[in-house]
Amino acid sequence: MTRVLIVYSTDYGNTKKMADAITEGVRSTGAEALILEADKATQDDVLSSHGLILGSPVHMGSPDWRMKKFIDTVCSPLWMKDAMVGRVGGVFASGGGFGNAGAGVELTLLSMLNNIAELGMIIVPLPKNTHEFRSGGIQWGAFGRSGGLNMEHTGMTPEALKVAFHHGANIARVADIHKQHSPFIAVAAKGA
Repeated sequence: MTRVLIVYSTDYGNTKKMADAITEGVRSTGAEALILEADKATQDDVLSSHGLILGSPVHMGSPDWRMKKFIDTVCSPLWMKDAMVGRVGGVFASGGGFGNAGAGVELTLLSMLNNIAELGMIIVPLPKNTHEFRSGGIQWGAFGRSGGLNMEHTGMTPEALKVAFHHGANIARVADIHKQHSPFIAVAAKGA
């Protein structure tokens, strides 16, 4: 069975809501989903998965410190061993700062995607024909605006959560197809 790991950090629960929607999307394809906060995910969790999805709140135009710590302490040793080459990955974020998507969301997504690329993984973007794309999507991944124009807390919209659901499903489908045809995955993943 294809397994997708969703690793996230959250401040006010908004990124967690997105992670839950992504998890539902992954499971809707018949794949197994494992959802973990960044400080709980281990190398074994990553290695036993065919796909990896990273999610973070926007902090000053970059990922949360807990996501950075996960990348530095869990992913970096895997990079040294080329252990993630050939698997698939994607990203999502939430933000409530000034700017339409919550200031810095694009930089946050790109920062996490850069780490997925460094690991030698195949990046799964978010297609613009995704249902509700204009309410919670950008080509790099799903996003949820958690604040109003004056940065008042508004929470996640149902539309943004639908985008997250479809993003998770799309990444799981790509992971399943790629798992079946990649010699990297069959050898590297536990239980493949």
